[in-house]
Amino acid sequence: MYRRIRELREDNDLTQTYMAKLLNVNQRTYSRYETGEHEISLASLSKIADFYNVSTDYLLDRTDIKKPYPKSKLPKS
Repeated sequence: MYRRIRELREDNDLTQTYMAKLLNVNQRTYSRYETGEHEISLASLSKIADFYNVSTDYLLDRTDIKKPYPKSKLPKS
């Protein structure tokens, strides 16, 4: 997973500082996400997936298909 979030950031010419601001964390924390020294919260993982328009399974290295799944139409409880 950590390799993929770094590759996506670099492929989009973004800085760690930019992504850290997007996730409301400091740059050092984001850097640790990319090296695997710090676990990414589910909320941050979802935000990253939405930002790059990829699935969380892609970020988690469970698939090589980037396309996100269709949004659920189930009513929220």
